[in-house]
Amino acid sequence: MPIRISTVFFLTLLFFSGAWRRNDSGPYYRTSTGKVRFVSDAPLERIEASSERLRGALDAGAGNFAWTVAIRSFKGFNSDLQLAHFNENYLESVQFPDATFEGRIIEAIDYGKDGAYSVRAKGKFSAHGRSRERIIPGRLVIKGNRITISAQFSVPLQDHDISIPKIVHQKIAEEIQVDVLAELLKQPS
Repeated sequence: MPIRISTVFFLTLLFFSGAWRRNDSGPYYRTSTGKVRFVSDAPLERIEASSERLRGALDAGAGNFAWTVAIRSFKGFNSDLQLAHFNENYLESVQFPDATFEGRIIEAIDYGKDGAYSVRAKGKFSAHGRSRERIIPGRLVIKGNRITISAQFSVPLQDHDISIPKIVHQKIAEEIQVDVLAELLKQPS
């Protein structure tokens, strides 16, 4: 469990203190109500679920970010049994309670200027206790003290050691499509 403890410690620092900022490089933005939706579109079944508990922070001066979502916060499965299998058998949410993505925005953005920007976020995406380096394209819209971030990407289950039994192989896709939408608010200095 050392990975979970370090993640909890990191996120505690990130969300509840200003210590994450590098020499007040800010501005600093955060959210605790972002949305994550995933779709498994397999030959015999389509599974959709979403969470409105995505938490994230962005140090605009340094371009650093961190996101986390509790696996147990996902709702909307086709049945209660499907939800139970998701948490107990596939994502093992007791042992691996969160999915995270932390890293840096590659492009230089003028956060003081309203506008829409295509960006790439480079960092470590972690789910089911396995981390993978990823570059995820997205869109960042700045309007006043708010930043809206959206992204769509796929997650191959084998990258995160998520096994699908042969009996349900036609009901669960090997790659899951993920959509993210979050509005971050500028934090006081």
